[in-house]
Amino acid sequence: MTFAEFKRSLSKRTPPAKLSPALAALWWAGKDRWDTAHALVMDEGGKNCARVHAYLHRLEKDEENARYWYRRAGIPAATGPFSAEWAAIARDLLG
Repeated sequence: MTFAEFKRSLSKRTPPAKLSPALAALWWAGKDRWDTAHALVMDEGGKNCARVHAYLHRLEKDEENARYWYRRAGIPAATGPFSAEWAAIARDLLG
């Protein structure tokens, strides 16, 4: 799936089939469904889920929690616009 296809899929009611937990959470975040997104990554392991988890906590302005998850993801904390971070994560996860 391309980034453009992923972004267009936000017009649907449900995410595309067979997305990883990190991508599915990012999809729900793109629909402004923070709770649904958070539930998908909350108990998942791996750096991709940690990165999305960090993004979600940054969205809710919980900077301390976000920094924790950025460290778990092994990346510096993001500081730019949320939309740019969302797109960068999506592009990276889509390969």
